Amino acid sequence: MISRRDAFLAGATLALAPAFARAAPVEAPAEAPGARPSDDWALADRILARIKPPTFPDRDFPLEAFGGDPRGVADSSQAFRKAIAAASGAGGGRVVVRRGDWLTGPIHLQSNVELHLAEGAVVRFKTDPRAYLPLVFTRWEGVELMNYSPFVYAIDCENIAITGSGTFDGQCSRENWWPWKGPWKQNQHGWAEGMADQRPARERLFRMAEDRTPVAQRLFGEGSYLRPPFIQPYRCRNVLIEGVKLRHAPFWQLHPVLCTNVTIRRVDVDSHGPNNDGCDPESCTDVLIEDCTFATGDDCIALNSGRNEDGRRVGVPCQNVIIRGCRMADGHGGITIGSQISGHVRNVFAENCRLDSPNLDYAIRFKNNALRGGLVERIRYRNLQVGQVRQAVVTVDFNYEEGADGPFTPVLRDVVIENVRSGRSARAVDLQGLPTGRVERITLRDCDFQGVAGPSVVKFVKGLALENVRVNGKLVRDLTTGA
Repeated sequence: MISRRDAFLAGATLALAPAFARAAPVEAPAEAPGARPSDDWALADRILARIKPPTFPDRDFPLEAFGGDPRGVADSSQAFRKAIAAASGAGGGRVVVRRGDWLTGPIHLQSNVELHLAEGAVVRFKTDPRAYLPLVFTRWEGVELMNYSPFVYAIDCENIAITGSGTFDGQCSRENWWPWKGPWKQNQHGWAEGMADQRPARERLFRMAEDRTPVAQRLFGEGSYLRPPFIQPYRCRNVLIEGVKLRHAPFWQLHPVLCTNVTIRRVDVDSHGPNNDGCDPESCTDVLIEDCTFATGDDCIALNSGRNEDGRRVGVPCQNVIIRGCRMADGHGGITIGSQISGHVRNVFAENCRLDSPNLDYAIRFKNNALRGGLVERIRYRNLQVGQVRQAVVTVDFNYEEGADGPFTPVLRDVVIENVRSGRSARAVDLQGLPTGRVERITLRDCDFQGVAGPSVVKFVKGLALENVRVNGKLVRDLTTGA
């Protein structure tokens, strides 16, 4: 167990480390009157031209050569540490995890290292929370703190990758990690009355953030019940996550924070535990998410930039994000922005995705409130196929959690959604701003909503434009009346 003094010193040291993402370029072109989608997507092309996966020297470091056990009997934690250190110390290379079962605690990557899981390799993470100590500098629901290590973690690294076709199995279940959530969905995740859970620590963390308590003094870990993310690169540049499978996650699954030049490609994410968001880039710049598959216990993709006062203190937006060719099944939202967006979100492009499941609540989701505040702007989505969703195809929810109870102004503006085809939903759209918020300049173009059960909801929205929009085969000019 780490001492409070050691945790303080570790946090103070990490807080002084360079924050690569803060120097990233900001794309904020002037808006041209009457600009058409082709003008907008030229910006997407410029962003894509900057995003380049890292490359590595042609050197392999097999895990078994450093004492790893492919039978999954002995703990391979030390083998991972040694192999990663050797690869980094040699100037870079590939740590190869061959076919087999490998038991380990947290894996900490270093610069210029590719962690490669071969076909048939299964990395199973230990279920004892004490294996994820000492505390590390991390972010939890948009707030910085010292907490358990993420299962796969990197901080202040350049040129890192996780590749291959193998599987990361967090081994989280009704017995391990998930019950820490507390009450959730009829408690099928293992929690019962009288069991300890995250709620007191969550409240304490959020209070510390509002009081601007130094991060090095926000000490959690044992006795706090705050589950760590599955994979979290923190303040890294040139990140690639490609091909692997994620199963049985503790919390948010792919969670890059304050990273620049991130590629997430062909990842298969399937975990239905509490808060099992699929991919949550937070305060990142230049991100490509493509050809991934998501079936989750929360949002499939959710873009964030810090929660409430901590998001304003750090002050780094999530920007220049491309999402394409992905498949979203179960989840709360398919492509989501929010709700931890106090540091703002801009320049988000999504295209050629399929979103389809009776267990998917919304295809396109924006969530915010008056305690978060934050500006979301310049959002472009096109060519989305929506089979069925449980609620609305498109939703804006400014009543999320605290709703109007806050002094800040949430803003969503300059959104163009075009060529969306949906087959079944309760509503076409459910757009609910706030009297004190701003939802403005929302354009739906060439959209066809079929199998819609009820009328849409539009409240506190200014400048909603409908261009060739059909609901149940009828061309409409007013979504709320169907006229």
